[in-house]
Amino acid sequence: MKSSAQKIQMAGFDDLFGTSPAVDDGKHIQEIPLTELHPFKNHPFQVRDDEAMQETAESIARYGVLVPGIARPRSEGGYEIVAGHRRAHGSKLAGKKTMPFIVRKMDDDEATIIMVDSNLQREKLLPSEKAWAYKMKLEALKHQGQRHDLTSAPAVPKLTAREIIARDAGEKSGMTVTRYISLTKLIPPLLALVDEEKLAVSAAADYISDMPENEQTDLVSVMNRLQIIPGRGQLAKIKQYSKDGTLTAAVIDAILSEARPVSMQVTLKRERLRQYFPQSYTASQMEEVIFSLLENWRDQQKET
Repeated sequence: MKSSAQKIQMAGFDDLFGTSPAVDDGKHIQEIPLTELHPFKNHPFQVRDDEAMQETAESIARYGVLVPGIARPRSEGGYEIVAGHRRAHGSKLAGKKTMPFIVRKMDDDEATIIMVDSNLQREKLLPSEKAWAYKMKLEALKHQGQRHDLTSAPAVPKLTAREIIARDAGEKSGMTVTRYISLTKLIPPLLALVDEEKLAVSAAADYISDMPENEQTDLVSVMNRLQIIPGRGQLAKIKQYSKDGTLTAAVIDAILSEARPVSMQVTLKRERLRQYFPQSYTASQMEEVIFSLLENWRDQQKET
């Protein structure tokens, strides 16, 4: 579908997503039955039934939806939500039958950009949510073929699509956006570790994301068996073997095992110990005597 975004004068986010109640002039805002709403295709943001959602539902039950969502008509009937997935879910939990929406006809690229930018206003986003959202927006911007300037001065270098995303999302640079997008190449178990903050975004992006899927699967298998999260040094070695085409599960095992601390355990059988102690001695008393004797033995070894 050809992009028409360049021909449309977009309203600001304060107008579309501000906190003030929307004014219904009877032309732009429609009360749409929840049964006619459909989620955005490949919507990257999770709608979680958490404490925040419960608060949203309670607010909607009390005051209604003050800020309408944005939707576009579907050719097969009903409406596709562009912005307002959480409000729609909250409305359902609140027992509402309809929700107010601004209904617009828009192409896929324009709808994707609005969907991503409206959700990026949220405070808490998982790395996986950012990764897929940035990827979708990048593809939409490339389809549009748009390049934007920071100022209107013709001498100012134009921003790349990644720099536009970084600016709009409050990221440090286009490189940060590139790192997040690379996370979309991770297999689900590894991406879940990033979301759980067990694996750093930079480590996963720089060392794992370019590995073939079968090697990532081997990595997860070894990690699970050894119960270890690899450090950057280990991942750097693994990446080098992957680039050389010599990475196997055995190689991964060797790399992850070499830095593991070897725990030493000495098991003393109770039956053998009991012959040296009175029956009334508790385990702690026995331990105290044993360590006292060991200290004397250590002192004797120093003297010899």
